[in-house]
Amino acid sequence: MDDDRPPVVVYPPSPDGGRHVTIHGEPVGTANSLFDVLEFLRRAGLPAEDTAIDDPELIEWRGGGPYDWNNTP
Repeated sequence: MDDDRPPVVVYPPSPDGGRHVTIHGEPVGTANSLFDVLEFLRRAGLPAEDTAIDDPELIEWRGGGPYDWNNTP
């Protein structure tokens, strides 16, 4: 695993709007909202305050940022 990569990866929205989330390369679940991502962070012992969502050293957002939750234009 690349230590220069953020520990959390949030993948692009699926057709139903959920986003797959991994922490340290391990799947932790599907987030259906930003609140779910914050809960995954809290459970993993990572910073879960609102500012954490904008920290590129903590979270890599793929296929859209923290406010993109569906796959429709």
